[in-house]
Amino acid sequence: MQKAIKRLIDVILSLIVLIVLLPIWIIVAILIKATSKGPVFFLQDRPGHNGKIFKVYKFRTMKPGSEKMVKGQEVRKDDDRVTSIGKFLRRSKIDEIPQILNVLKGEMSLVGPRPERIASLEEYDDEIYKRLNMKPGMTGLAQVSGNIYLDLQDRYKFDVYYVEHYSLWLDIKIIFRTVGVVLFGEDKYVDKCLIDFNSTQRGTSI
Repeated sequence: MQKAIKRLIDVILSLIVLIVLLPIWIIVAILIKATSKGPVFFLQDRPGHNGKIFKVYKFRTMKPGSEKMVKGQEVRKDDDRVTSIGKFLRRSKIDEIPQILNVLKGEMSLVGPRPERIASLEEYDDEIYKRLNMKPGMTGLAQVSGNIYLDLQDRYKFDVYYVEHYSLWLDIKIIFRTVGVVLFGEDKYVDKCLIDFNSTQRGTSI
């Protein structure tokens, strides 16, 4: 029942966001084309629910060819592969908005483990593979717990915890925390975890 409600919420909120932010889509598309060569959108194959491959949508924030990255290496604020407008898009998370289309198609959810590159699957063990037991999300527990300031194994730990302890209430807390991350930055939440790994109970702070 909770997953059915989760899907309903995904569709309703995604449609609202798509309609309300349509003017921003147009403005961002113009800025991307005006400030760098290359397409407006960045599409890349990612493993989804149960490992099914799908194409994730994003506004392009990096120079063409920059998608060839080292596994587990996050893009930092001073990364010279990022375009001038791309820095703002990444900081504000606006580059992720096109994934609303993935949510509407049923390939993603608003909340869930972030979809990784296919190459990452090569090093998954049985424990890490659990993160694929739910649809990937536009935001997730790791993304509101430090994200790029966490090492890869810690991000996996947050993802697996989310899958094993899923609830609508946890989704709501993550969505509210995501607003804070967008407004104040990921670094503000490195030591402010929503959950306690040493307890079966979830944290209470937002």
